[in-house]
Amino acid sequence: MNAAPEPPVIDAHAHVFVKGMPFTDTAWTRPDYEYPVETYLAELDAQGIAFGVITAASLFGDYNDYSLAALARHKRLRATVMLDPDTAPRELADLKAQGVCGVRFQIPLEAELPDLTGYRFRRFVTRLADAGMHLELNLGGEQLGTMLPALADHGVRVVVDHFGLLRSENEMEGPGFKAMIEAIDRGLTFVKISAGFRLPPESLSGYAARLLQVAGPDRLFWGSDAPFVGAEDRMTYGEALATLYRIVPDARDRRRMSDAALRFYFF
Repeated sequence: MNAAPEPPVIDAHAHVFVKGMPFTDTAWTRPDYEYPVETYLAELDAQGIAFGVITAASLFGDYNDYSLAALARHKRLRATVMLDPDTAPRELADLKAQGVCGVRFQIPLEAELPDLTGYRFRRFVTRLADAGMHLELNLGGEQLGTMLPALADHGVRVVVDHFGLLRSENEMEGPGFKAMIEAIDRGLTFVKISAGFRLPPESLSGYAARLLQVAGPDRLFWGSDAPFVGAEDRMTYGEALATLYRIVPDARDRRRMSDAALRFYFF
């Protein structure tokens, strides 16, 4: 009888929220339930996972209060937040001291990017790099293909969410994926293998194999994307783990991914 797979050391992508938190006016969905940090930690414990990363959800915009409160109570967690580009260096340093390790950037797929060559954007990204924080991109396709080259000379670390949103047009042959691989080669970009349930199941193993080939496990992080907003009826935490074991079948690769994420978020 085969032993159960060793669980990841860290879940690098989950969302926590409670009722009463303010939704943005443009929220794509408005969950009528809550997923408090205590429930998330209990799930980690049940699966034997030591550490977690709270990822800022676009549904709540720059309302980061609940995540910051969770960081204050639970030292096994880190978080990303959403911030105004005019955030001052002192506030960034304070957030970093609280356990915030990065800023998430997300806009609708059809929306225009900000002026990437303008002073306001360049100042913000430079301040993130100075603060030792990364920029987390939930973008795909043309957006990612434009954004990543614009970040090449900033010295800021970048984490690309959700396989680089391969549900975008042309998938691995599109401009987003190609720009992501070029950015990884430059040395400061990492990719999250997260939310695979949002991608075509028949293609998922191929996506992961290609990323392992071109990026290597030391540039990849795994995230559950709990509580699977919009797919709660067809996903569980156990199924998210089973997907990881299936698409990254080599335990050595999974361990290297865990070690890379642990270094990135905690050390």
